[in-house]
Amino acid sequence: MRYLPLTQSDRQQMLATIGARSIDDLFVDVPDHARLDRPISGLANHASELAVERHFAKLAQKNSAASDHPFFLGAGAYKHHVPASIDHLIQRGEFLTAYTPYQPEIAQGTLQMLFEFQTQVARLFGCDVANASMYDGSTACWEAISMAGRITRRRKAVLSSGLHPHYVSVAKTMAHFTGDRLDMATPELSAETDMDRLIAAVDAETSCVVVQYPDILGRIEDLSALSARVHDHGALLIAVVTEPVALGAICAPGEMGADIVVGEGQSLGVGLQFGGPYVGLFACKEKFVRQMPGRLCGETVDAQGKRGFVLTLSTREQHIRREKATSNICTNSGLCALAFSIHLTLLGEKGLRDLAAINHGKAVQAAERLQVVPGVELVTQSFFNEFTLRLSREARPVVRALADRGVLGGVSLGRLYPEVSGLANGLVVAVTETVTDEDIEALALALSEVLA
Repeated sequence: MRYLPLTQSDRQQMLATIGARSIDDLFVDVPDHARLDRPISGLANHASELAVERHFAKLAQKNSAASDHPFFLGAGAYKHHVPASIDHLIQRGEFLTAYTPYQPEIAQGTLQMLFEFQTQVARLFGCDVANASMYDGSTACWEAISMAGRITRRRKAVLSSGLHPHYVSVAKTMAHFTGDRLDMATPELSAETDMDRLIAAVDAETSCVVVQYPDILGRIEDLSALSARVHDHGALLIAVVTEPVALGAICAPGEMGADIVVGEGQSLGVGLQFGGPYVGLFACKEKFVRQMPGRLCGETVDAQGKRGFVLTLSTREQHIRREKATSNICTNSGLCALAFSIHLTLLGEKGLRDLAAINHGKAVQAAERLQVVPGVELVTQSFFNEFTLRLSREARPVVRALADRGVLGGVSLGRLYPEVSGLANGLVVAVTETVTDEDIEALALALSEVLA
């Protein structure tokens, strides 16, 4: 049964009000090649519930789950072990059905959870304050660029070539509408980052420099010199962390001078889930807190002096005048933030460090094994749990051939940068605690066969 509450007259009145001739006018920004001009193939116009269940179950059997094969995919989304207790707790009714905590007197549990989450993110990133989460890492990255523009009153952002291309794409989309200028570059298949280019690109018009840590090729760079250069020119340093588990082993960006640190929290508590929903992390120095997007939960006392929690800051269009809002982000990924917070709580500081050590150790083991395979060269010399290989042939067909042999062997740079021929032979390999010695050997043997 279809639920269509609006009549044709209602639709025509709405279109006339906004000056559109038809519903198709609402999609003019979507390229023609990306728009479907026919019904979805393979689906009947109507069917019984039982028939639909059978149809989709048959389609689902064509999928390969991450747990079914040796798995080395990463590039911003990582397979970590998620303890069963996390799923149990987030499905409790008081969490699963909770909505925006507009009324603190009946939302103390949600507010306290978000307060603890903020504390964890701030400590993890080495910052003074964190908000109650964003949609995902890419939107958090853009919000940081926009925030830096408001603070510095400048419109030029310098992006590291090591920034994830999907994050760059989101920034380009938003900058198209805001008028911000993005100084961008494409990475080279090299062990060296573009730190020198970033330092040289900072000038009096720069609002911020955005650098990923570790970057898309897995490289890790000391941000201290860049931070000093950025601050000498009155700009801000934004660090992007797509793998927060790494911060159990390497220095937090805030401790190296980053003014705003953002990232993707999927690694902790949140499964891969076909790409989402995920949870964006956002933290900054205290002096910038009033320009921070999203919402901030704070601790207070009630009329009886008892500890309580409230929405301390919520500079968004739902609460104040639209023209004064810092962002149109109108919610936070609350359930994913809860999963993140539970996982980090279960680990504790020592557990996170131990988990990071296991990840790094496994990655080193894999890198040492793979670089002796004929036709394979290790590009990344300093890494956490992700590194880049240069293959003797184009990586995209190699990845497909590995999959045919039951090994999900990594992410080809040709897939991330299809227009850059110099990256075609690059393969990004992620190794987490879920990878076994047998998995590493399976990848090495499969690569030997494919590259022979």
